[in-house]
Amino acid sequence: MRVFDNYESRVRGYIRSFPVMFEKAKGCILTDTMGKEYIDFFAGAGTLNYGHNNEQITRALIEYLESGGVVHGLDMATIAKKRFLEKLVETIFEPRNLNYKVQFTGPTGTNAVESALKLARMIKGRSNIVSFTNGYHGLSMGALAVTGNTFYRDEAHITRTNVSFMPFDSYMGPDVDTIAFLRKMLDDTSSGLDIPAAVIVETVQAEGGVNIASDQWLQGLADVCREFDILLIIDDIQVGNGRTGDFFSFEKSGIKPDMVTLSKAVGGGLPLALLLMRPDLDQWKPGEHTGTFRGNNLAFVAGTVGLSYWENRDLSEAVAYKSTVMHDRLDKIAAKYPALNASVRGRGMIFGLEIPERGLVESISSACFENGLVIETAGADNQVLKFLPPLVIDEEMLIQGLDIVDETIGGILELKDKQLARAFA
Repeated sequence: MRVFDNYESRVRGYIRSFPVMFEKAKGCILTDTMGKEYIDFFAGAGTLNYGHNNEQITRALIEYLESGGVVHGLDMATIAKKRFLEKLVETIFEPRNLNYKVQFTGPTGTNAVESALKLARMIKGRSNIVSFTNGYHGLSMGALAVTGNTFYRDEAHITRTNVSFMPFDSYMGPDVDTIAFLRKMLDDTSSGLDIPAAVIVETVQAEGGVNIASDQWLQGLADVCREFDILLIIDDIQVGNGRTGDFFSFEKSGIKPDMVTLSKAVGGGLPLALLLMRPDLDQWKPGEHTGTFRGNNLAFVAGTVGLSYWENRDLSEAVAYKSTVMHDRLDKIAAKYPALNASVRGRGMIFGLEIPERGLVESISSACFENGLVIETAGADNQVLKFLPPLVIDEEMLIQGLDIVDETIGGILELKDKQLARAFA
C-alpha cells in the first residue's frame, strides 16, 4: 500500500476506511489480493445497484468495444446514445407518464446539480436557492453551496451567497411542521428569505444520515413551490435508480418534480450524470453549458442494460422483500443491544442504524471490515451505520452481512464491558 501513501494525495478517503488492495469483484463480493472476500454493503456509494461486474452489462460492453463502437463523442449522435435515450423513454418515462427532456451534463452527480442550479437561476431570473439541513448535493462550488455538512463547507473555500437553508422534515422534531415554516418565511416579505429560483431536496438524505421525507412533507413542498412559482429539483443521484424500490424515489409521494438529477447507478457502474427537466424549461442555447465527458458512450451501453431491469416489477418486488428482511433484522439488533440506544430508519434498500455514542459507529464499521463486511458511516457526526447493498444481492448474502453487523456489535460491547470491569476491579 506504500505507493498510495507516497504518491496519492492525502485527500483520499475510503482507502483509509478499507485499507486493503482489492483485486476482483463480482456481484456483492469484493476480493483482496490475499484472497479474502468481503460482502459489499457500500456498493460504490450507490453506484453498483446491479452489482460488481454484472454479467449482462459486461457482455454488452465487450461486444460494443469489439464492434468498434464510438467511445468518446462529446455530445454528437451515436448509436449508444440513441439506444439509451429510447430505453429511458420507453421503460421509465412513458410507464410513469413523465415528460422530461434529458441533458447529459458530465460524468458525476455534482455536474448534474450544477446544471440544474444554473438553469433554474437563468429561467427565473432569481439567484437564491433553498436547500435543506443535512442535505448533500456534491462538492463542486455551486453544489457545495447547497450542501449542509460543515466538514465540506469551510468559510475559507466556499461562497455561501444566494443559498438559504431550511429545516428538513422532522428536523425540529416530529411535532413541528417545517413546510408551514417555509411557507411563512416565503409569505413574509420581511423574513429575509428571498423568493428562490428553485428548491433542491433529497427525498432520502443518504449522506446526511438516512433522513427520510414523508410523502405528506414532499407533497406540501411541491404545493409551496407551485404557490410561489419556484422550481422543484429532486436530487435522486444516490437514492434514485431503484434504491427505494421504485425507479424514482419520489414516485410513492405522487409528485412530479420540475427537474431531477440522476447519476451513480444510472450509468450501470460507469460515470454518467443526467438532468431531467420539463420540456418548457429546456431554454439553453446550443453549447451554452458543455463538458468534455458528457457523452460517455460506454456508460450509455451499460446504462441501457441496467434500465432493462425495469421492464417489469420483478426488481421492485425483490427490493420490497429484501427491505423487510433488512428492517426486521435491524430492529432486532437495536432491541438486542439496548445499551446502544440505537434507532433504525430506511426505505427500500437504504437503511441507517443510528447510535448516539460518539465514535462508536466508526469503530463498528472498522470492525465489520475486519470481519469481512464493507459498510460505511453517515450523518453529521458519523453516528449512522449506512446499509447500501447492491439491489441484486441474494437473500443469503444479505443475511450473512447482517449477521456480521450483529456479531461485530456484540463483540465490541462485550469488550467494553470487560474493560469497564477491569477499570473498577
